Amino acid sequence: METLTIDEMLPAFLLTLFAGLATALGAFLTFTTREDNNKILSIGLGFSAGVMIYVSFVEILVKSQDAFTLQYGNILGESLAIMSFFVGIVLTFFIDQLIPDKVNPHHALEYNETHIDDIDKNDYNALSRVGIFTAIAISIHNFPEGFATFAMALNDMNTGIAIAFAIAIHNIPEGLAVALPIQYATKSRKKAFLYATGSGLTEPIGAVIGYLLLAPLMGNLTLGITFGIVAGIMVYISFDELLPAARRYGDDHTAIWGVITGMFVMALSLILFKL
Repeated sequence: METLTIDEMLPAFLLTLFAGLATALGAFLTFTTREDNNKILSIGLGFSAGVMIYVSFVEILVKSQDAFTLQYGNILGESLAIMSFFVGIVLTFFIDQLIPDKVNPHHALEYNETHIDDIDKNDYNALSRVGIFTAIAISIHNFPEGFATFAMALNDMNTGIAIAFAIAIHNIPEGLAVALPIQYATKSRKKAFLYATGSGLTEPIGAVIGYLLLAPLMGNLTLGITFGIVAGIMVYISFDELLPAARRYGDDHTAIWGVITGMFVMALSLILFKL
């Protein structure tokens, strides 16, 4: 990638920043919910799981397969993508074991009334873990996405604008996925907003670092590994953290309707992405 001036790069960077900050809008949507409404929390956590599961299998893992296939052909390319996917799952599992205070979603139900304060504390710790894990996964996902948006805008501004708007739309539910459990866990809208916004800011950060340091290395192999691992991370978090928490705070029906709604919203955003 040839060296450009700041004035030439600024419009592309601002587009990437706009797309990333759409996660803040998702955080704002959580501010309309009551913090003591467990049904809304259950639906919201299910929604977050639906967003992450759908985007992982339909978009991110497919991107990994496409990148590897371009480099190594169909069979080997798809095999490497699947390997990267399971590496992401295993990696997240080991990280999960290193983080203390993991709460079994059904464990608190075993406490009696004299331990109500402990139950509340454990609930908050569990929700904080969910929000932090989700923020990390989305941040990693947004990093190469930001670089790709930036590079596309540098090459063709009209295409860059279309892609930035599409990414912004599907970053909104991602921001909600981060902010909702943080808000319920900490009772702080400020923290929820900061976590969600921070996960989105990795888009412009990815653009800058990608241009300055990673452009020569950001080939099909690097993208394939990154997208495959990210898909694995997001799927693990969805099944291990988000879905158990969704069922804990509601019931089977609230959780599944949240999942379906999340998938539907993400599906629409990906269709708009392709327009």
